[in-house]
Amino acid sequence: MAAGGALKALLLLLALLVLAAGALGKPTARQERARPGTAQHEDKSGFQYDHEAFLGKEEARSFDQLSPEESRERLGKIVDRIDDNKDGYITTEELKAWIKRVQKRYIYENVAKVWKDYDLNKDDKIAWEEYKRATYGYYLENPEEFQDATDQHSFKKMLPRDERRFQAADLDGDLAATREEFTAFLHPEEFEHMKKIVVLETLEDIDKNEDGFVDQDEYIADMFANEEGGPEPDWVVTEREQFSDFRDLNKDGKMDKDEIQHWILPQDYDHALAEARHLVHESDVDKDQKLTKEEVLENWNMFVGSQATNYGEDLTRNHDEL
Repeated sequence: MAAGGALKALLLLLALLVLAAGALGKPTARQERARPGTAQHEDKSGFQYDHEAFLGKEEARSFDQLSPEESRERLGKIVDRIDDNKDGYITTEELKAWIKRVQKRYIYENVAKVWKDYDLNKDDKIAWEEYKRATYGYYLENPEEFQDATDQHSFKKMLPRDERRFQAADLDGDLAATREEFTAFLHPEEFEHMKKIVVLETLEDIDKNEDGFVDQDEYIADMFANEEGGPEPDWVVTEREQFSDFRDLNKDGKMDKDEIQHWILPQDYDHALAEARHLVHESDVDKDQKLTKEEVLENWNMFVGSQATNYGEDLTRNHDEL
């Protein structure tokens, strides 16, 4: 794991995507949240960050199957669409707008893919009872199969936590989520009214002594388990410094909810703008603060590893859809 500053602390919450098996879904352990991490965009390490953080490891491997020639050709079609005013240049603002559009489309496509698995009565809403049945029905009706104490603790914790998040997303309080409400449930980090839930869930995951705060050791333990008992790696030492200098704002040795929010959901950080600036900076050969198609294609490997190409999917889909 790479270490770095608060500007790269992002929260990506992945909800449990369980296919209903018959009438009941068999629950599986889910990743409650991605660990906020940081990285420097420097040479090969920067390319690795772009590919793994924005493509994902699996998508990065699948992209490797494309030839450089095919990648450049398809990337060129994307460039034509990013150039909104058709002046032959890609500006930072145009690239930022494209990245935001791709991010939003990814989220709503993700919801569309799983909608049918939870809308059991096909009324174009997902009631809490439907979600609970599809996700936890097998567990609730077959508790004898979950005798392991760890499993029991996990599912007993997940169910009320999901219900709390569902209620926060359910703005009209009818316990039935519209598509927009269900999107807020699955991707709470994208919605202003869900930020408190994001912060609370992060606190609950890291605060192992349950004192309502995250101290430095808990912060580090969330990222690194020193199982061998040896000296900590340099990046861990750096993260301890980051905690003291930038996370613990009031210098009391721990993070409260406000400090956690500042860490994982910084108000002054625009992820799409930061990525757009990075791509322009790394590809702008003549330093005119904008990119030609030739400059983009010359640095094609960085672009296909960034969100500008929607996790690689834009290189393989029908571009008339974009």
